[in-house]
Amino acid sequence: MRITGFRTLATVQEWSRSVGDANGVFADGVTAVPIVLVDTDEGITGVGLGPHVELESIFAAIAGEDPRCVTALYDRMLRQTFKAGHAGIVFGTIGALDTALWDIKAKAAGEPLWRLLGGGDRRVPAYASGLDIDLADEELVAVYQGYADHGLRAAKLKGGLDVERDLRRLTLVRDVLTRAGKGARPALMLDANESWTRKQAVRHVRELERAIDLTWIEEPVRRWDAEGLAIVGRGIKASIASGENLTGLEQYRPLLAAGALDIVQTAAVWGVTHFLRVAALAHAHELPVSPVGNVPVPLLHAATSVPNHIASELQDLHPPVGMTVDQHVEDGAFVLGDSPGLGIQIDEDAIAGAGAGARRPQTRVFHGPNVRPERAGHRLLPQANGIVPPIMESRN
Repeated sequence: MRITGFRTLATVQEWSRSVGDANGVFADGVTAVPIVLVDTDEGITGVGLGPHVELESIFAAIAGEDPRCVTALYDRMLRQTFKAGHAGIVFGTIGALDTALWDIKAKAAGEPLWRLLGGGDRRVPAYASGLDIDLADEELVAVYQGYADHGLRAAKLKGGLDVERDLRRLTLVRDVLTRAGKGARPALMLDANESWTRKQAVRHVRELERAIDLTWIEEPVRRWDAEGLAIVGRGIKASIASGENLTGLEQYRPLLAAGALDIVQTAAVWGVTHFLRVAALAHAHELPVSPVGNVPVPLLHAATSVPNHIASELQDLHPPVGMTVDQHVEDGAFVLGDSPGLGIQIDEDAIAGAGAGARRPQTRVFHGPNVRPERAGHRLLPQANGIVPPIMESRN
């Protein structure tokens, strides 16, 4: 079997509400989902989810090769980009191709990827994550009631701008999950998305911990600040979670050496091979690993095969436009199906018919979750109402 070419698509996730974090929000609730399709001479096509930046250059490292040699090809893609660097969005392109190769390998074997990787349990524990910082209280409760109806008893809220608002919102979600769990205490997490200084993080979380039992605080300070993450961790009771924006084991090493992380995270966009390597590194440090992302399907399969997975992020309960996935959510867990590969089917006609490619959100804007605010970490007072500015209307 040989790799013969690739194709790209772009669809969208329709949230039907505003989504975002401490850095900004997408007011119309439409976010981009780029797709890479890798073709072979045996008619098997692999599906990868991630950026298309430098795609032709990176694809040259795997063109004509046997796609089943996945980990060797992953390292070839890293070598292909070593001069300019493989961090950031380029690492996402490598991850998308890597994911497509794993999909091909499992399809060729006639097995779901979770079984090919050696997983024994198709159930992957989940926690709810609504990207909810812009939601009013009533809408927040409704969103998390939907998660609770699917058996979820753990939730991660976005916050970090106003401690009183964070406390109120955490309390509301705690009450929703407690009722659904018939009095059982839920797990609650807060994601600050790197919006604090070290001292701000300790003060904010300590205030919350007077009333709320927080399981973890996510990205309280900058992702690379190993000393700062360790200082925050020593100053609070909650665990420190971070890593979704780290690309490559070399970026994790200083954080683990400093004892800066309690929960090691990796983003779905970085691919399966990266996750497996990060999970092994975390396991060597006796730490749990947790996948993050809106469409974490590839890492859910990989999570079944590692001994230290703790929980995976569940954002939207519905797949992107034109995508079907052989999985469902019940009793607080993703349940993976038996379809060969990732179990992802792409309906190109449905994407084209819905005009999803033409409705991609604008990326060159100066507000939004992907743009760090000018005053992040330098606010003396809480931001008004704890709500961040939206980006401009994103429909083209």
